[in-house]
Amino acid sequence: MDEDRFNIELRKFLKEVGVTSQREIERVVRDGKVQDGKLKLRMTLVAENAPLEHVVERTIDVG
Repeated sequence: MDEDRFNIELRKFLKEVGVTSQREIERVVRDGKVQDGKLKLRMTLVAENAPLEHVVERTIDVG
């Protein structure tokens, strides 16, 4: 495994996930589609060909 190449590819993936996720979160908040002033988020990372399932949950106060 080429460690540098792997690192670059991983960073590209994480950047894409972060940027697109932030845009979607901002869109629902901006459009006023959040109930009770709190946005309950869950991000699940899974791999189709490896035993990987990682869940991150957070509640963001948008009120």
